[in-house]
Amino acid sequence: MPVDQLRDLCKMEAELQAPAQPQTLAEALPFGSEEEAETPSTPSPSSSSGPPPSSVEAEASLWDIRRVMMADLVGYLLLKYHAKEPITKAEMLGVVPRDAQDQFPDVFCRASACMLLAFGLDLKEVDPGEHTYALVPTLGLTWDGVLSDDELSLPKTGLLVVVLVVIFLQGDCSLEEEIWRALGRMGVCAGKVHYIYGEPRALLTQVWVQEGYLEYRQVPHSDPARYEFLWGPRAHAETSKVKILEHLLRVNGRVPRSCRFLPEEVVNEEEEGP
Repeated sequence: MPVDQLRDLCKMEAELQAPAQPQTLAEALPFGSEEEAETPSTPSPSSSSGPPPSSVEAEASLWDIRRVMMADLVGYLLLKYHAKEPITKAEMLGVVPRDAQDQFPDVFCRASACMLLAFGLDLKEVDPGEHTYALVPTLGLTWDGVLSDDELSLPKTGLLVVVLVVIFLQGDCSLEEEIWRALGRMGVCAGKVHYIYGEPRALLTQVWVQEGYLEYRQVPHSDPARYEFLWGPRAHAETSKVKILEHLLRVNGRVPRSCRFLPEEVVNEEEEGP
């Protein structure tokens, strides 16, 4: 798979922070934002503490090797998803060099996180006895996220998940400019072709409207005209606000402050239906 720019996308729902477009997939994969912040930097000559330079260089080298292994595993998983084939643990182990098999649990964990955050795909174990896995769209969605049969066409469900989350966080209805402001912080901009999502405006206002995941309408009485997004009927049918909250907890480890008063209210609303 082409080694291309993913780091901020792999943190998309976790932070929605200002993007710094990385240059390679190995750089871009989510090698843990928290761990990354703790990665030792090379001490200055005047520094009297910290590990010797050789130790720091060794850790940095291991860091880079892990990223390359993650890039390879993510590329392999995407190929299997396109082929609609099951994935075995043995096959995934085969992607990791023999002399680095002890790194597999960490590489597997972070590659799984990348598949979820960047592509909206859950890597689920479907047969524990055979250690067989499958990639499925998260949140209960049924759209596979692929717009063509081309192997280089990357799944776009990750962006749909972000849009549904933003709409939920903004009270079930989000002005178009607010959506683009949020996506812009991830480097996804209207009218600008994205290396994963293509032209995102077409996705939001055409593809996902036609698929029933979004409703795109003019704000009543707005002059000049302004537009807003809501969940479409298919989104209401396939996922729920409870699943969104669970997703936010899974990704962030916490519910956003603005949602902390919502759970009981959301559960009651889910029981009543949309």
